Amino acid sequence: MASYLSDLIQYRRLFQMMIVLGIGGTLLPGFHISVITYPSMHIKRFINKTWLERYGSPLHQETITLLWSLIMSIYFVGGLLGCLCSGYLFVKYGKKKCLLCNNMLIMVAALHMGFSKTAKSFEMILIGRFLYGITAGVCLNANGQYLGEISPKKLRGFANTTAPVFLTLGRVLGQIMGLREFLGTESLWPLLLAICGIPAFVQLVSLPFFPESPPYLLTQKEDTEGCLKAMKQLWGEGDHQAEFDDMMKEKAAMKSVKTMSVLEVMKEPALRWQLCIMNLLMMSIQLCGLHAIYFYTFEVFRTARLDEDLIPYIALGVGICEFFSNILCSSIIDRFGRRILLWGGYGLMAGMLAFLVTVLLLQDQFSWMAYCSVVLIFLFVITYGIGPSGAVMSVMMEIFNQSARSSAFVIAGTTGWMSFIVIGMIFPFIVEALGPFCFLIFMGILVISGIFFYLFLPETKGKSIIEITEEFSTIYFGKKLLPTAEKNSPLEHTFCTKF
Repeated sequence: MASYLSDLIQYRRLFQMMIVLGIGGTLLPGFHISVITYPSMHIKRFINKTWLERYGSPLHQETITLLWSLIMSIYFVGGLLGCLCSGYLFVKYGKKKCLLCNNMLIMVAALHMGFSKTAKSFEMILIGRFLYGITAGVCLNANGQYLGEISPKKLRGFANTTAPVFLTLGRVLGQIMGLREFLGTESLWPLLLAICGIPAFVQLVSLPFFPESPPYLLTQKEDTEGCLKAMKQLWGEGDHQAEFDDMMKEKAAMKSVKTMSVLEVMKEPALRWQLCIMNLLMMSIQLCGLHAIYFYTFEVFRTARLDEDLIPYIALGVGICEFFSNILCSSIIDRFGRRILLWGGYGLMAGMLAFLVTVLLLQDQFSWMAYCSVVLIFLFVITYGIGPSGAVMSVMMEIFNQSARSSAFVIAGTTGWMSFIVIGMIFPFIVEALGPFCFLIFMGILVISGIFFYLFLPETKGKSIIEITEEFSTIYFGKKLLPTAEKNSPLEHTFCTKF
């Protein structure tokens, strides 16, 4: 307890920065994803009414459905575009400047959403959703890297898990604000879609008081003094020589290596296994069955004969459980490590899906089985939050050095956004064809992923980026295999870092 309070005082500026990054960062994509379903009927009526006023005839139901599908899907197209642009922007301008510009774009998108009804233009909703998607693609890539880079080794896991914590918080807030008791009404839905401008404004005015990440300043900007100043500002008084030495080693290894492009990262033999693990992490987290669980939640609750008016609030309880389990993950990840949270979490989730399929098949014969399915849904979401949800971001950030990280995150983000698009297109057909047996597909993916990470993923807890890179090289190549241009690295220098 004393150690916890000591860290809370010493690293208070770091914790403040984590909150600022979360509020204007991953909180918003989580909100975008969950909130759009609540005003769907109001938006469809608005589209039809607007068309009728313009052209004197109503739209066919198929056309309304098509336009609604376009509003939903254009967000993911924007996300993919933002992700693809993010790597170049981070290297050229730094993550801090990119996030500040991103906030301004979010506010522009919010204005489009907020005034769409007044302007009688459903096209403004399309533009707003597309801009929201671009900003989500940028901030999801920026947050994971920024959080890991501003943190000392002992808090790196905790810092990285704040990204999924705020993502889940955004989803929960979207569920709450979308209720008819709040903003999910016929008159207030434009405000519901525009409210994202507020947290973006909060980050826009507060982030300038915090520094760029120390590794970025040292390795890419060659600003040793700025790096030391940022370390002092974020980490407080103390001896940070070991942390600085690790950064100097990484800088020395990168001395003759320019920042790698996406193609160079994909072609580099020394990064092949890291890329393989990163892509499997992204695909496994997208295909772990969480989307299927949320899809089936309302149907399972209705089968359990729960009051129809209570179901949205119980579904909200599922989201709240995920949020608090993410917070629990942030408190244990630096104690237990990332590896066990991944393979252990996937193993437990696979077991729960197996039980859930059995329960869903038997609930017609035994009425009490429906309540078991409700319990299993809560347990599945809690296990996901405590295990893989937080560990994935930590591992992705830690297995790449500064020269390759931005491009690697572009690849990971592209995989993630493409998975979103594909799942959105085919998942309803899978559910229609297989019913509850669709969970068996996700169970198989969880089992394969868990076994792979148990066998091939080294633990990254408490290790420097150089140590992790060398461990990958030793495990998979039998020797230290660094990127080709890193072979002629200069001698490291020592600086005083006791503030």
